[in-house]
Amino acid sequence: MSDSLLMGLPATMSASLEQIAEIRQPLILLTRHSIREQANGQGFASYALPLTEQGRQLAQAWGRYLVRTTGRRISSCVSSPIQRCLDTASLMLAGQADVFGFPITEPPIEQNVLLVEPGGFVHDVRQAGPVFLQYGSLAFINAFLREEVVGMKVPQHGVRDILQLLHQQSMAVTAERDTGTIHLAVSHDTILAALLAVMARQRTITWADWPNMMEGVWLWFDGAVFVEATLNWLWRGVHYRQPVQHLTEVGF
Repeated sequence: MSDSLLMGLPATMSASLEQIAEIRQPLILLTRHSIREQANGQGFASYALPLTEQGRQLAQAWGRYLVRTTGRRISSCVSSPIQRCLDTASLMLAGQADVFGFPITEPPIEQNVLLVEPGGFVHDVRQAGPVFLQYGSLAFINAFLREEVVGMKVPQHGVRDILQLLHQQSMAVTAERDTGTIHLAVSHDTILAALLAVMARQRTITWADWPNMMEGVWLWFDGAVFVEATLNWLWRGVHYRQPVQHLTEVGF
């Protein structure tokens, strides 16, 4: 990878491109936003923290490299409504425009609260919010995985809601299913960390498991009906495959 603007990209992302090269069906890239200003010591990142200049350059360079290397185009985009996620999505689309000449406004960026941290897993933010501030991000996610946080969904129900959103996104552009497309979803570290942990049936994670900025998971579904589909996901070079029903069933 020769582009110096990609120096901040986690190595796992470029390495994964080799494994998805032969997949000729819609791919979803669920990614953490690009590099932002530094948060406080407990991992709390204010919604107001913007991308750094390096983060902005990285997002655009990654979008450009991604579509150039795969030959796919980003045909849909959904994002957390927090500005650093919207900016990451917009800049990745600008990188695509550098390659294909598409207007930067195509496709439109849809906003969805399921992708706000920790939105997809929250039942009542008034109850869960103070616990998040008390515990810090890693301890909060581990408490959530053990179902110890009041105001949070059952973990598998949160996974179901997010995966259903992604499945709908990937199935929306039916005319392009056979040509190979990328459906981009931009979110936060807590969403990815919780989602991946529940899908891997982990009760405890460490900082080593934590998604880095501009690191994402590749997903694709075998099956047009969500409850009958099988989910494939590629995370840090390892390919996993499970029926959606297994991933969303309560109790493991």
